[in-house]
Amino acid sequence: MQILIVLSLAFLAAWLAYSRRSESRRSKHPPGPPRIPIFGNIFQLGPNPHKSFADLAKTYGPIMSLQLGNQFAVVVSSPEMATEVLQRQGLVFSKPFNPVALCVLGHDHNSVAMLSSTSDVWKKLRRISTEMLFSRQALHAGQSLRQEILRKLVGHVGKCSGAMNVGEVMFSTMSNLMFSTLFSTELDVGDSRVFRDHVNSYTRLIGVPNIADFFPVLAPLDPQGSRRKVVYHLGGLLEIVEGMIEKRKRARGAPDYRQKNDFLEKLLDLAEGHEYDLNIEEMKHLLVDLIIAGSDTSGATTEWAIVELLLHPDKMTKLKAELKSVLGSKQRVVEESDISRLPYLQATVKEVFRYHPVAPLLSPHVAEDETQLNGYVIPKNTKMFVNFWGITRDPSIWKNPECFEPERFLDKDIDFGGQHFELIPFSSGRRICPGLPLAGRMVQCMVATLCHNFDWKLEKGIESKEFQREDVFGLALQKKNPLWAIPTKVSW
Repeated sequence: MQILIVLSLAFLAAWLAYSRRSESRRSKHPPGPPRIPIFGNIFQLGPNPHKSFADLAKTYGPIMSLQLGNQFAVVVSSPEMATEVLQRQGLVFSKPFNPVALCVLGHDHNSVAMLSSTSDVWKKLRRISTEMLFSRQALHAGQSLRQEILRKLVGHVGKCSGAMNVGEVMFSTMSNLMFSTLFSTELDVGDSRVFRDHVNSYTRLIGVPNIADFFPVLAPLDPQGSRRKVVYHLGGLLEIVEGMIEKRKRARGAPDYRQKNDFLEKLLDLAEGHEYDLNIEEMKHLLVDLIIAGSDTSGATTEWAIVELLLHPDKMTKLKAELKSVLGSKQRVVEESDISRLPYLQATVKEVFRYHPVAPLLSPHVAEDETQLNGYVIPKNTKMFVNFWGITRDPSIWKNPECFEPERFLDKDIDFGGQHFELIPFSSGRRICPGLPLAGRMVQCMVATLCHNFDWKLEKGIESKEFQREDVFGLALQKKNPLWAIPTKVSW
């Protein structure tokens, strides 16, 4: 009995000492909500973590800490804190947070989105994609292709005799652009539907909170089936890309082969050369990254733009008047050189990026070393979230943040290029989205082309703002309910 009492007292003393040390360490961390044993703050995430984080920040401030299972996390939700994480301490936070469900099929070893920006493979793949796809020279060379894609968009919409699924058409337009740029081909209708299902499912799975990320010991069990689903959808995308590569490699072996002027051709040339040590696995995963990012986000943003313009007829009228005054009274595809003369179009797209941020939590990071942020200790391996959605809804930054008002940008020198941290839909710093120049051009041109050439009205019975603005959390913030709208050719 005495031994049992002594052991109990020893255990109690050890537990109290551990608790005091934990409390001492915690006092140096950013403030945060109370935590329940084992689970911490998991149950406060909800289905929309970006909104939950924003609500908690009202109490605990623009930098707060959370305990998600046995994982320590910090959420920042102000331009100043975002600047620290993404720019000033970009090296410390250079590593992305990779959900365990995505660490499959070699994606974690070959994907630009999942590699640390300090790794040689990341630097190599980033340099290749930037120079060959998104540089000023590359974008200029691809301008005629983008114009042709927009002409096909006008032709397709012009043939619609009733309500059109705007999101589906925007996705098809962007996927055709990406496949034409990467592979010199477009997907047929059947393949396009399969492709869209893989992309949409994959991006939504990324955003679903996974218990295996909070308790890594459960990862092998895959309790939510997330890894199994990712393997299916990511595997389907890799299969499509692998088919394109193998087909091209066979064609290149023919004596009468005429070289293509696309990204895949350049990659295969690099793989056969000596400037880059590029292998087929790296090539496959880079191509998948590009088609996911290029097809999903720009299409979703354009759909949100049409939604808000339909919900605000006065904004649509202003935009159409500007387009008519600059482009004239005739049907035409909007050219990229026109954008600089269309300030209300630019303001509208900026407001869409603010009001419907395509990546509400940007790309979460991991602290590779212990550091300090705003005087607080950030331990090594801390999961770092930048709540861009929270920044866009902060009334101390934006007047009437819950209202869709493009006019707010007409008298503000703010762009979305990554230097104004109140508007960073493509992130900033080392891990800024390399496709920003292409996405910015295409979204503005698609919105302008659709509004200049067609009048639009919502299908009867779905005019509710609440219904149209419902979204689904994921890598890209997608509409929950597809936008069905009726286009009518403008008669000048």
